[in-house]
Amino acid sequence: MRLSSALLAAVAVGAIVVPIAGAQAAPAKHRHPRHHAPVAHASADGALREQVAQLQAEVASLHQEVIAQRQTQASTQAEVAQTTAQVGALHDQVATAPVITPDQVHTEIASAIDQDHKKPYVEFKGIHITPGGFLEAAGIYRQHNMTSDIATNFSTIPFKNTASAATSEGRFSARQSRLSFLAEGQPNKDTKLSMYGEFDFLGAAQTANSNESNSYQPRIRNLYATIDWNHGDSGWHFLAGQSWSLVTMNTMGITPRTEASPTVIDAQYVPGFAWARQPGFRLTGDFADHHLWVAVSAENPQTTFAGTVPAIVTSYDNLPGGGSSATVTSGGSLYANTNKFSTNGTPDFIGKLAYQGNIGGHALHLEGFALDRTFTAREGVAGTAVSVNKGGYGFGGGIMLQVVPSVLDVQFSGMGGKGIGRYGTSGLPDVAFDANGAIHPVKEYMMLGGATLHATKMLDIYGYAGEEVEHSLRLAGGYGIGQVNANDSGCFVESASSVCGGNTRRVRQITGGVWDKIYNGSFGRAQVGINYSYTQRQLFYASDTGNEPQVGESIGMFSFRYYPF
Repeated sequence: MRLSSALLAAVAVGAIVVPIAGAQAAPAKHRHPRHHAPVAHASADGALREQVAQLQAEVASLHQEVIAQRQTQASTQAEVAQTTAQVGALHDQVATAPVITPDQVHTEIASAIDQDHKKPYVEFKGIHITPGGFLEAAGIYRQHNMTSDIATNFSTIPFKNTASAATSEGRFSARQSRLSFLAEGQPNKDTKLSMYGEFDFLGAAQTANSNESNSYQPRIRNLYATIDWNHGDSGWHFLAGQSWSLVTMNTMGITPRTEASPTVIDAQYVPGFAWARQPGFRLTGDFADHHLWVAVSAENPQTTFAGTVPAIVTSYDNLPGGGSSATVTSGGSLYANTNKFSTNGTPDFIGKLAYQGNIGGHALHLEGFALDRTFTAREGVAGTAVSVNKGGYGFGGGIMLQVVPSVLDVQFSGMGGKGIGRYGTSGLPDVAFDANGAIHPVKEYMMLGGATLHATKMLDIYGYAGEEVEHSLRLAGGYGIGQVNANDSGCFVESASSVCGGNTRRVRQITGGVWDKIYNGSFGRAQVGINYSYTQRQLFYASDTGNEPQVGESIGMFSFRYYPF
């Protein structure tokens, strides 16, 4: 249409231009001049020229549009040819592609469902919530009856002077079953906020205390919040709440939920293992591309006592079982009033240094720590008594080495000092009284060694050996612990409990077991375990027997656990 218009316009221009040209070429006729004629002819001639120029410009524009349309048409033809070639290639691919069967479709759907099952968390308002825990059905056998559930009080293994020692013990328990959750949010790329809770069913209201596990009802194992600030190859980490104590060895840096607790079935673990779970505050820094870790913590204090309680302490208090009203008190608000609690006014302070590295492909973890404790006592009689603080301390560390990557791991840890008893699995005393009611920290050491063989991806075989040993603290007047004049002559005579009064000097154990994962897949993990241990409790040397009385306890445990998450 535009081309036809251009031709018409060209013809029109020609029609106009030709007459004008003819008019200009014709000889002028002689006429009588009129004064106004030249002006009129000049005006008409100018107008015609202007119209001609406009029409010529329009013709030129239309010519350019014609050229552009031809170029567009050529480009479109090229695109059509290319698309035709692509369609042909796709047709060839479809013709040679294998046919997808319904079974293959079902397999792909099943795979997608399986991947969805493996999603480790659920999301709620941008927060990732990871559930955890397990159900346990356990069987317990003890050579000498201790009337205990899944956690063994190793420092009270009975001698034959008690009737219970003459009978064995067997029972089932599901109370170590555990529930946990981890909630994590990340407000920015450098900051992570987390909350972790872990609970079991091993609380006993009438014996709940703050000695080691701080597990009142409902029984809290861990319940804390963390803030992590990460900056490339370093970071800072803050923890507040109830968690494993900083004295507990880790497997990776100084990171929560990487504690190296023995993998035995017994909920009290193994003698020689240094640990506690208690409220506190912790600040950790990691440096040198996460190889070097430094941490400090302030943790809940508590003191355990042993030995004879002098009359000067009980004369103005007379608490059941003895104890000073300013040193050991009955429970008050939210504490069981049948239990005793110390009056520490200063937290336990702990500092820790750890190295995480790799030696020739063998993962290595090293750590060392220092513990500072303060014990408070009210010394003297009522009216003239004074408050006195005594210091306690501990030093320890540990090493974990991957001897054969993914096959054999070994570990060793230890701790020594004064007033550290409650941090050991056996719960030996921290301090003892003298004749004036003053408290004195007891010297002690504890150590643990172990190895785990990953025989297959489904089978682990482990073994541990550990002990806790206290030194005698023989104070004037027969006070303290480990007095040679203790009467232990009846320790092996039934019903002679009054003549087996020596203090525990040593608790040691060897133990081993296996964990077999009978199922590990999209629907969780099921595993069975068998554990045997032999524990020996030894008293201090007594002059009346001329030796250190000791008793052994064989314990066997079986566990079935299902981890659904």
